[in-house]
Amino acid sequence: MSDALAAIVLAGGRAARLGGIDKPALELDGVSLMTRAVTAARGGGAQQVVVVGPERSRLDAVFVREEPAFGGPVAAIAAALPRIDGDLVLVLAADLRRPVEVVAALQAATADRDGCLLTDAGGQPQWLCGLYRVPALRAALRALGDPAGASMRDLLGGLRLARHPVTTEIVADVDTPADAREAGLEL
Repeated sequence: MSDALAAIVLAGGRAARLGGIDKPALELDGVSLMTRAVTAARGGGAQQVVVVGPERSRLDAVFVREEPAFGGPVAAIAAALPRIDGDLVLVLAADLRRPVEVVAALQAATADRDGCLLTDAGGQPQWLCGLYRVPALRAALRALGDPAGASMRDLLGGLRLARHPVTTEIVADVDTPADAREAGLEL
C-alpha cells in the first residue's frame, strides 16, 4: 500500500483492569507508551497523527475525544476519521509495547484490499494493529450506524482485509498488571 498515510492512535480507554491509571503515560525505557505509538506512526511515514484521548502537549498530533466519552474504539475511530485527509490510516492502540515493529509489519503486508491487520500466533485478529483504506472505513461506519459500544469486529468484519501473522510478542499490549510487569513497567 503506497497511498498518503495517516494514523489514529487510540488512547481514551478507562484502563479499568489497571485501576484506572493513565496507561498511555506509563513509561517503557524512559519513554511513555503514547509517545512510542505516535513516534512509530510518524517514523512509518504518517503525515497526520490523530490521537483519540486526553491531550498531551508535547506530542506532534491532533487530539480529539470520542462521543460519548469511553464509547469504545469504534466511537474513537468515528471521532478521528473526519480529521484524516490521507487515503490510508494506521490504527494503533496507545498501549502497544512494540509499536515500531507493528507499523513495520503492517507496511510489509501489502494487499490490494480494504486494508490489513495483524494476527497473533494463535491467529486472533488484532483489530487495533491495522492499516485500513479510509474510504472503506468511512463506508463501514456509515453502514454500522451508532458507533458507541460497537465492536471492532462489527465495524471491520465486512471489509476485505488481508491478515498478516506475526509473533504474539509484536502485538502485545498492556491491559493487566501482569502485562505491565512482563513489559517492565512500574505501576
